[in-house]
Formats: sequence, structure tokens, C-alpha cells
Amino acid sequence: MATAKKAPAKKAAKKAAPAKKVAAKKAPAKKVVAKKAPAKKAPAKKAPAKKVVVKKAPAKKAAKKAPAKKRTPNAAFMRALTPSAALAAVVGATPLARTEVVSKMWTYIKKHGLQDKVNKRNINADDKLRAVFGKAQVTMFELASLIGKHLK
Repeated sequence: MATAKKAPAKKAAKKAAPAKKVAAKKAPAKKVVAKKAPAKKAPAKKAPAKKVVVKKAPAKKAAKKAPAKKRTPNAAFMRALTPSAALAAVVGATPLARTEVVSKMWTYIKKHGLQDKVNKRNINADDKLRAVFGKAQVTMFELASLIGKHLK
């Protein structure tokens, strides 16, 4: 009996295969002949959006950590350095930490109004700063590297 059921299936498959080929041949002919007028579509009405409630997973309790230690400053930043003559005209001749030199530079820039009015990231150099920077205008990101050249 099992063989009898398989035989009609094979015949159906053979019959279906030629039909597909014929259909495939007819399809391009329909595309060339048929020209449809543009269909007018009615404006689609939007259904009100449903609010989706998102349930948050219960927060897992983190293992208790030891209290964070207060950061100690890097000794290299805190070491007193002697400024060059050009930089000493702005911040003073006494040896200062690198961070203090940058702070005093910003104090000088703000006091004399040397920050660019349009782009606050730029610093317009006056005569004293031009000797330190080597150019008329620098960005605040260049400031630390330019100061570093004048510290020993």
C-alpha cells in the first residue's frame, strides 16, 4: 500500500512541473501587454497607539564594596618647577607645581580678557603670552603642552 500512495504523488509532481514552466513563459507576456491606470488610495486612518508597559527586572543587590579611597595626586604634577623668563613674566618667578602654573595662566587670561569672544576655547595672546605661545592665538587644549615647554 505504501507504494501505491507514492506513485500518484510522483505523477502530480511531474504534472505540476510542466505547468510551472508554462506559467513562467506566460508571465512576461502579461507584463508587456497589461498597463494599469494608477489606483487612487483612500487615506489610511491610524489607530491610536497602545501604551506598552515595560516591567523592569528587580534590581540585583551588589556585593558590598570597601569604601573608595581618596585619590592621591600624582607626585609629578605636584613637583615644583621653575618657569622660564617668558613664563615668569606671566605667573611669577617662584617655582610652582604644573597645576598651579595652569591655574595662574587662566587667572591672567580672564583678568586681561584674552579669551576669544566668539569661540571661548581660543585664547588671544597679548605681548607677554605671545612670548610663551609663539603665536597669536591658541586653543585651550594646546595650553598645557605649550606651558610644559617653559617649565624645568
